[in-house]
Amino acid sequence: MEDKKIEPRTLPGFMELLPKDQIRFNEIKEKIQKSYEKFGFLPLDTPVIEYSEVLLAKAGGETEKQIYRFNKGDTDLSLRFDLTVPLAKYVAEYYGNLSFPFKRYQIGKVYRGEKAQAGRFREFYQCDVDIIGDGSLNIMYDAEIPSIIYTTFRNLGFEDFTICINNRKILNGMFEALDLKEKAVDILRIIDKIEKIGKETVIEEFKNLGLNDSQIKTIVDFIEISGTSDEKIENLKNLGIDTEEFKLGIEELETVVKLIRKYKVPEKNFKVDLSIARGLDYYTGTVYETFLDNYKNLGSVCSGGRYENLAEYYTDKKLPGVRNIYWII
Repeated sequence: MEDKKIEPRTLPGFMELLPKDQIRFNEIKEKIQKSYEKFGFLPLDTPVIEYSEVLLAKAGGETEKQIYRFNKGDTDLSLRFDLTVPLAKYVAEYYGNLSFPFKRYQIGKVYRGEKAQAGRFREFYQCDVDIIGDGSLNIMYDAEIPSIIYTTFRNLGFEDFTICINNRKILNGMFEALDLKEKAVDILRIIDKIEKIGKETVIEEFKNLGLNDSQIKTIVDFIEISGTSDEKIENLKNLGIDTEEFKLGIEELETVVKLIRKYKVPEKNFKVDLSIARGLDYYTGTVYETFLDNYKNLGSVCSGGRYENLAEYYTDKKLPGVRNIYWII
């Protein structure tokens, strides 16, 4: 009786390339790595598999549903879904052996059990840089990140790309003035989708969230402020919003813009964009989204921002930082 052959096939959403594509992929990854090292970032490689209780310390909702989780004997294990949580664990574990600010890069595969479709994969590479402070971190590092982004894309052969910058304190300060602070995270998630779903749909989602017409108008007028980066900052100052967080956010944004110029990033490659919110609720200050001008359909190709406490689930030490993440497949 003839043995039945098993059909060779790969799971949907997982990555395999033919040699010529793998060579090109490796070239891209090497250029990204060299850009990181030029700015003094140190390499890091964390395990693909972690204890579930460690990896899922902060997870919840959709993230936890996407985790590849399994048991090996009596041990509960999970595949990493990003490179940030393993970094937090690493810094808390090896705190005494690290020098701060700790600048690390990591390029590695991550795994998410979601529906495989265009632009959505179950296995893909993240290329991360983080700068982590011990107790505090100078805002100059918020401006270094756009410089790294600019250098990396130029090394990859791109000229037409835009690094969009905002500050979460500005948004949160405005929500406080509108008595919407408790709904800030939900509003930010909606704002973050404006490029994908359009203004009218965003307004409908605001209404579904319970915002009144006056509140919606103020938010929409805010994110539609136009002009150069400097003009937008001046227009923000003239809005008459008087909360301390709002004023601090403008001050930080203005400082970051000035420092980016000192890093010699051309004006055509960065701008203040008040619609950039970053849906992840742990970003607390400067936020970034980068777009390829000739491939807007791809959406953001890298993003990141400032966070207050990287490892709060693993240590009592305050470890603020700033990051940028590239996605490559």
